[in-house]
Amino acid sequence: MVSLSWENQTAIVEFVLGGFSSIRQLNIFLFMMFFIFYILTACGNILIVLLVLFNRHLHTPMYFFLVNLSFLEVWYTSNIVPKMLLIIIAEQKTISVAGCLAQFYFFGSLAATECLLLAVMSYDRYLAICQPLRYPILMTGPLCIRLAAGSWLCCFLLTAITMVLLSRLTFCGPSEIDHFFCDFSPLVHLSCMDTSLTETIAYATSSAVTLVPFFLITASYSCILTAILRIPSGMGRKKAFSTCSSHLTMVMVFYGTLIATYLVPSANSSQLLRKGSSLLYTILTPMFNPIIYSLRNRDIHTALKNCVSKKLCFLR
Repeated sequence: MVSLSWENQTAIVEFVLGGFSSIRQLNIFLFMMFFIFYILTACGNILIVLLVLFNRHLHTPMYFFLVNLSFLEVWYTSNIVPKMLLIIIAEQKTISVAGCLAQFYFFGSLAATECLLLAVMSYDRYLAICQPLRYPILMTGPLCIRLAAGSWLCCFLLTAITMVLLSRLTFCGPSEIDHFFCDFSPLVHLSCMDTSLTETIAYATSSAVTLVPFFLITASYSCILTAILRIPSGMGRKKAFSTCSSHLTMVMVFYGTLIATYLVPSANSSQLLRKGSSLLYTILTPMFNPIIYSLRNRDIHTALKNCVSKKLCFLR
């Protein structure tokens, strides 16, 4: 968005997040609902982290990556939800420009990291099912650490490029962002400078960290499905598929919510609908991940039962 007279305007120093002002009569209900979702998300993901850390039989590559994902989800929701709750219940809608840019930076970095971690987890399942005899040799501890660290570092560095470009923009008003957090599109549209370079680079980096992992996941599961169908016994096929069903469900939920948010709503869709779509991947997906991984996962069930049993014995 370009303004020929932006030099004569005063740069704003804080934004106003609109939140859900169009349905203000539901503030108490929304606050209670989102607060419960946030507590469930934090407790569920922290529980998985603790179960894996304190159970040696869960010290495998699959659960190592799951710990990374669960830690990410806690940080991801904590970056957005607490401020959103303050907007709803206390009407504390202002956020400094620096604070807004920081929130966007962590949001973008963590969302991109989740894409890469899901791709790494699909590669892990590919090796476990398609090359089971070589799996312990190929998926070693040092490789797991490099894959996880590379995912975090790569995405935080890529998002930093967009962050630097955003920080060089001048925002002259209006100062209101009609959203419940600082997302890229509503933020960049408030600038009174030429944002074409910023938008092009942001689009290129976001496409790279979203589409490339998606294609890798698709390729991995194509090989996995082919390998499973070649297993002669029905029990063997069921057992092989059960080892990757939880991760496949997570991938479908995560990318499904991204599609619902960025592709399904058209230009004529209401902003309220867009906010509702954004809630899918900022709150609901992080909350569902521990549930999905716990429902049909015997290892998690066993670890939780052992933990509860030890706690009861200690109390006695």
